[in-house]
Amino acid sequence: MKKVATFIRQHRQFTVFAFFALLIILAAVFAPLIVTHDPYESILSEATKPPSSEHWFGTDKLGRDQFSRVIYGARVSLTSALFLVCCILSVGTVMGIFAGYFGGVVDMVIMRLCDMMIAFPGMVLAIAVAGILGASMGNAVIAITVVSWSKYARLARSLVLKIKHEDYVAAARVGGATNWHILKRYMFSMTIPTLIITAATDIGTMMLEIAALSFLGFGAQSPTAEWGLMLNEGRTYMQTAPWLMIYPGMAIFVVVVVFNLLGDSLRDVLDVRDES
Repeated sequence: MKKVATFIRQHRQFTVFAFFALLIILAAVFAPLIVTHDPYESILSEATKPPSSEHWFGTDKLGRDQFSRVIYGARVSLTSALFLVCCILSVGTVMGIFAGYFGGVVDMVIMRLCDMMIAFPGMVLAIAVAGILGASMGNAVIAITVVSWSKYARLARSLVLKIKHEDYVAAARVGGATNWHILKRYMFSMTIPTLIITAATDIGTMMLEIAALSFLGFGAQSPTAEWGLMLNEGRTYMQTAPWLMIYPGMAIFVVVVVFNLLGDSLRDVLDVRDES
Protein backbone atom coordinates (compact mmCIF):
# COMPACT_ATOMS: atom_id res chain seq x y z
CA MET A 1 0.00 0.00 0.00
CA LYS A 2 2.87 2.34 0.73
CA LYS A 3 4.22 1.88 -2.80
CA VAL A 4 0.79 2.52 -4.27
CA ALA A 5 0.40 5.69 -2.20
CA THR A 6 3.85 6.86 -3.29
CA PHE A 7 3.02 6.19 -6.95
CA ILE A 8 -0.26 8.11 -6.67
CA ARG A 9 1.48 11.02 -4.98
CA GLN A 10 4.19 11.14 -7.66
CA HIS A 11 1.81 10.72 -10.60
CA ARG A 12 -1.37 12.52 -9.59
CA GLN A 13 -2.38 13.46 -13.14
CA PHE A 14 -2.06 9.89 -14.39
CA THR A 15 -4.03 8.59 -11.39
CA VAL A 16 -6.89 11.04 -11.93
CA PHE A 17 -7.31 10.31 -15.63
CA ALA A 18 -6.82 6.58 -15.14
CA PHE A 19 -9.69 6.73 -12.64
CA PHE A 20 -11.92 8.57 -15.12
CA ALA A 21 -10.97 6.14 -17.90
CA LEU A 22 -11.81 3.23 -15.62
CA LEU A 23 -15.23 4.77 -14.89
CA ILE A 24 -15.90 5.09 -18.63
CA ILE A 25 -14.88 1.49 -19.25
CA LEU A 26 -17.01 0.26 -16.34
CA ALA A 27 -19.98 2.24 -17.68
CA ALA A 28 -19.56 0.50 -21.03
CA VAL A 29 -19.15 -2.96 -19.48
CA PHE A 30 -22.09 -2.61 -17.11
CA ALA A 31 -24.31 -0.65 -19.49
CA PRO A 32 -27.27 -3.06 -19.07
CA LEU A 33 -27.27 -2.32 -15.33
CA ILE A 34 -27.01 1.45 -15.77
CA VAL A 35 -29.52 2.23 -18.52
CA THR A 36 -33.09 3.14 -17.63
CA HIS A 37 -34.72 1.92 -20.86
CA ASP A 38 -34.10 -0.46 -23.73
CA PRO A 39 -31.87 1.61 -26.08
CA TYR A 40 -33.40 -0.01 -29.16
CA GLU A 41 -37.08 0.15 -28.16
CA SER A 42 -39.01 2.58 -30.37
CA ILE A 43 -42.07 4.36 -29.01
CA LEU A 44 -43.19 6.79 -31.70
CA SER A 45 -45.60 8.55 -29.37
CA GLU A 46 -42.56 9.54 -27.25
CA ALA A 47 -40.53 10.91 -30.20
CA THR A 48 -38.27 13.94 -29.59
CA LYS A 49 -39.35 14.41 -25.99
CA PRO A 50 -37.13 16.88 -24.10
CA PRO A 51 -35.06 15.76 -21.08
CA SER A 52 -37.22 14.86 -18.11
CA SER A 53 -37.25 12.71 -14.99
CA GLU A 54 -38.33 9.74 -17.12
CA HIS A 55 -35.93 10.33 -20.02
CA TRP A 56 -32.84 12.05 -18.60
CA PHE A 57 -31.37 12.96 -22.00
CA GLY A 58 -34.69 13.12 -23.83
CA THR A 59 -35.73 10.83 -26.69
CA ASP A 60 -34.78 10.65 -30.36
CA LYS A 61 -36.95 10.78 -33.49
CA LEU A 62 -38.12 7.20 -32.92
CA GLY A 63 -38.87 7.67 -29.23
CA ARG A 64 -35.79 5.78 -28.04
CA ASP A 65 -34.29 6.83 -24.72
CA GLN A 66 -31.26 9.00 -25.45
CA PHE A 67 -29.51 8.38 -22.13
CA SER A 68 -29.61 4.62 -22.66
CA ARG A 69 -28.30 4.99 -26.21
CA VAL A 70 -25.43 7.23 -25.09
CA ILE A 71 -24.40 4.68 -22.46
CA TYR A 72 -24.62 1.80 -24.93
CA GLY A 73 -22.76 3.94 -27.45
CA ALA A 74 -19.74 3.80 -25.15
CA ARG A 75 -19.57 0.05 -25.80
CA VAL A 76 -19.48 0.45 -29.57
CA SER A 77 -17.20 3.50 -29.67
CA LEU A 78 -14.68 2.25 -27.08
CA THR A 79 -14.50 -1.27 -28.49
CA SER A 80 -14.05 0.01 -32.04
CA ALA A 81 -11.42 2.57 -31.04
CA LEU A 82 -9.38 0.09 -28.98
CA PHE A 83 -9.58 -2.57 -31.69
CA LEU A 84 -8.57 0.02 -34.30
CA VAL A 85 -5.56 1.14 -32.26
CA CYS A 86 -4.49 -2.52 -31.85
CA CYS A 87 -4.77 -3.08 -35.61
CA ILE A 88 -2.78 0.03 -36.49
CA LEU A 89 -0.17 -0.74 -33.83
CA SER A 90 0.26 -4.34 -35.04
CA VAL A 91 0.46 -3.57 -38.76
CA GLY A 92 2.66 -0.49 -38.38
CA THR A 93 5.04 -2.13 -35.90
CA VAL A 94 5.62 -5.23 -38.01
CA MET A 95 6.08 -3.25 -41.23
CA GLY A 96 8.39 -0.70 -39.62
CA ILE A 97 10.57 -3.29 -37.86
CA PHE A 98 10.96 -5.32 -41.03
CA ALA A 99 11.85 -2.19 -43.01
CA GLY A 100 14.44 -1.04 -40.50
CA TYR A 101 16.00 -4.44 -39.84
CA PHE A 102 16.21 -5.92 -43.35
CA GLY A 103 16.72 -2.66 -45.26
CA GLY A 104 17.28 -2.76 -49.02
CA VAL A 105 14.28 -3.59 -51.19
CA VAL A 106 12.07 -4.38 -48.19
CA ASP A 107 12.80 -0.96 -46.68
CA MET A 108 12.28 0.82 -50.00
CA VAL A 109 8.91 -0.83 -50.74
CA ILE A 110 7.50 -0.27 -47.24
CA MET A 111 8.68 3.33 -47.03
CA ARG A 112 7.25 4.13 -50.48
CA LEU A 113 3.92 2.74 -49.28
CA CYS A 114 4.20 5.02 -46.26
CA ASP A 115 4.90 7.98 -48.54
CA MET A 116 1.81 7.14 -50.58
CA MET A 117 -0.36 7.08 -47.46
CA ILE A 118 1.04 10.39 -46.23
CA ALA A 119 0.60 12.04 -49.64
CA PHE A 120 -3.21 11.89 -49.35
CA PRO A 121 -5.36 13.58 -46.67
CA GLY A 122 -6.05 10.78 -44.20
CA MET A 123 -9.79 11.25 -43.77
CA VAL A 124 -10.40 11.67 -47.49
CA LEU A 125 -8.57 8.44 -48.24
CA ALA A 126 -10.39 6.66 -45.39
CA ILE A 127 -13.73 7.79 -46.84
CA ALA A 128 -12.69 6.48 -50.26
CA VAL A 129 -11.65 3.10 -48.85
CA ALA A 130 -14.79 2.82 -46.70
CA GLY A 131 -16.92 3.75 -49.70
CA ILE A 132 -15.33 0.99 -51.78
CA LEU A 133 -15.68 -1.62 -49.03
CA GLY A 134 -19.19 -0.60 -48.01
CA ALA A 135 -20.63 1.20 -45.02
CA SER A 136 -20.16 -0.73 -41.77
CA MET A 137 -18.20 -0.38 -38.55
CA GLY A 138 -15.83 -3.20 -39.51
CA ASN A 139 -15.04 -1.61 -42.87
CA ALA A 140 -14.55 1.76 -41.17
CA VAL A 141 -11.91 0.19 -38.93
CA ILE A 142 -10.20 -1.35 -41.97
CA ALA A 143 -10.29 1.97 -43.84
CA ILE A 144 -8.70 3.93 -40.99
CA THR A 145 -6.11 1.19 -40.47
CA VAL A 146 -5.13 1.39 -44.14
CA VAL A 147 -4.41 5.12 -43.91
CA SER A 148 -2.96 5.31 -40.36
CA TRP A 149 -0.41 2.48 -40.02
CA SER A 150 2.37 4.48 -41.70
CA LYS A 151 2.91 6.64 -38.60
CA TYR A 152 3.79 3.59 -36.51
CA ALA A 153 5.84 2.05 -39.30
CA ARG A 154 8.04 5.14 -39.52
CA LEU A 155 8.46 5.32 -35.76
CA ALA A 156 9.27 1.60 -35.46
CA ARG A 157 11.76 1.85 -38.33
CA SER A 158 13.58 4.79 -36.72
CA LEU A 159 13.84 2.92 -33.42
CA VAL A 160 15.15 -0.23 -35.10
CA LEU A 161 17.79 1.73 -37.03
CA LYS A 162 19.16 2.93 -33.69
CA ILE A 163 19.19 -0.58 -32.20
CA LYS A 164 20.39 -2.81 -35.05
CA HIS A 165 23.98 -1.55 -34.94
CA GLU A 166 24.40 -1.89 -31.17
CA ASP A 167 27.17 -4.18 -29.90
CA TYR A 168 24.79 -6.66 -28.25
CA VAL A 169 22.98 -7.21 -31.58
CA ALA A 170 26.31 -7.81 -33.33
CA ALA A 171 27.30 -10.20 -30.54
CA ALA A 172 24.04 -12.10 -31.03
CA ARG A 173 24.76 -12.47 -34.75
CA VAL A 174 28.29 -13.70 -34.07
CA GLY A 175 26.87 -16.17 -31.58
CA GLY A 176 24.72 -17.69 -34.32
CA ALA A 177 21.36 -16.14 -33.45
CA THR A 178 18.80 -16.26 -36.24
CA ASN A 179 17.09 -13.18 -37.63
CA TRP A 180 13.83 -14.25 -36.02
CA HIS A 181 15.52 -14.55 -32.62
CA ILE A 182 17.08 -11.10 -32.96
CA LEU A 183 13.79 -9.60 -34.10
CA LYS A 184 11.91 -11.11 -31.18
CA ARG A 185 14.59 -10.67 -28.52
CA TYR A 186 15.77 -7.16 -29.34
CA MET A 187 13.80 -5.36 -32.05
CA PHE A 188 10.24 -6.08 -30.91
CA SER A 189 10.91 -6.00 -27.19
CA MET A 190 12.82 -2.70 -27.30
CA THR A 191 10.50 -0.82 -29.65
CA ILE A 192 7.14 -1.93 -28.24
CA PRO A 193 7.15 0.32 -25.09
CA THR A 194 7.52 3.51 -27.13
CA LEU A 195 4.93 2.35 -29.65
CA ILE A 196 2.45 1.44 -26.91
CA ILE A 197 2.79 4.91 -25.40
CA THR A 198 2.12 6.40 -28.85
CA ALA A 199 -0.89 4.10 -29.27
CA ALA A 200 -2.29 5.17 -25.90
CA THR A 201 -2.17 8.83 -26.95
CA ASP A 202 -3.98 7.95 -30.20
CA ILE A 203 -7.03 6.28 -28.65
CA GLY A 204 -8.95 9.55 -28.51
CA THR A 205 -7.96 10.49 -32.05
CA MET A 206 -9.04 7.11 -33.41
CA MET A 207 -12.37 7.43 -31.61
CA LEU A 208 -12.90 10.80 -33.29
CA GLU A 209 -12.10 9.36 -36.71
CA ILE A 210 -14.52 6.45 -36.25
CA ALA A 211 -17.22 8.87 -35.09
CA ALA A 212 -16.51 11.07 -38.12
CA LEU A 213 -16.92 8.17 -40.54
CA SER A 214 -20.16 7.13 -38.81
CA PHE A 215 -21.39 10.73 -38.95
CA LEU A 216 -20.72 10.79 -42.69
CA GLY A 217 -22.55 7.49 -43.18
CA PHE A 218 -19.52 5.23 -43.75
CA GLY A 219 -19.36 3.66 -40.28
CA ALA A 220 -22.00 2.30 -37.93
CA GLN A 221 -25.45 1.87 -39.42
CA SER A 222 -28.87 2.32 -37.84
CA PRO A 223 -30.12 1.20 -35.35
CA THR A 224 -26.68 0.79 -33.75
CA ALA A 225 -26.15 3.04 -30.74
CA GLU A 226 -22.93 4.78 -31.82
CA TRP A 227 -22.09 8.39 -30.99
CA GLY A 228 -21.12 9.52 -34.48
CA LEU A 229 -24.25 7.97 -35.97
CA MET A 230 -26.37 9.56 -33.23
CA LEU A 231 -24.93 12.97 -34.15
CA ASN A 232 -25.82 12.34 -37.78
CA GLU A 233 -29.38 11.34 -36.87
CA GLY A 234 -29.81 14.38 -34.64
CA ARG A 235 -28.41 17.08 -36.93
CA THR A 236 -31.72 17.60 -38.74
CA TYR A 237 -33.34 18.32 -35.35
CA MET A 238 -30.62 20.68 -34.13
CA GLN A 239 -33.02 23.62 -33.71
CA THR A 240 -36.10 21.77 -32.49
CA ALA A 241 -34.44 19.04 -30.40
CA PRO A 242 -30.83 20.13 -29.68
CA TRP A 243 -30.39 17.43 -27.02
CA LEU A 244 -30.09 14.86 -29.80
CA MET A 245 -26.68 16.35 -30.63
CA ILE A 246 -25.65 17.84 -27.31
CA TYR A 247 -25.40 14.62 -25.30
CA PRO A 248 -23.64 12.38 -27.87
CA GLY A 249 -21.31 15.31 -28.60
CA MET A 250 -20.56 15.73 -24.89
CA ALA A 251 -19.89 12.00 -24.60
CA ILE A 252 -17.39 12.13 -27.46
CA PHE A 253 -15.75 15.25 -26.03
CA VAL A 254 -15.37 13.88 -22.50
CA VAL A 255 -14.08 10.45 -23.56
CA VAL A 256 -11.62 11.85 -26.10
CA VAL A 257 -10.25 14.39 -23.61
CA VAL A 258 -9.89 11.76 -20.87
CA PHE A 259 -8.04 9.27 -23.09
CA ASN A 260 -5.84 11.96 -24.67
CA LEU A 261 -4.76 13.25 -21.26
CA LEU A 262 -4.37 9.69 -19.99
CA GLY A 263 -2.03 8.94 -22.90
CA ASP A 264 0.02 12.06 -22.18
CA SER A 265 0.21 11.12 -18.51
CA LEU A 266 1.22 7.57 -19.35
CA ARG A 267 4.04 8.89 -21.50
CA ASP A 268 5.29 10.95 -18.56
CA VAL A 269 5.09 7.94 -16.24
CA LEU A 270 6.96 5.58 -18.56
CA ASP A 271 9.43 8.13 -19.89
CA VAL A 272 12.88 7.02 -18.72
CA ARG A 273 15.25 9.95 -18.44
CA ASP A 274 18.90 9.89 -17.72
CA GLU A 275 19.24 11.62 -14.38
CA SER A 276 22.99 11.21 -14.07
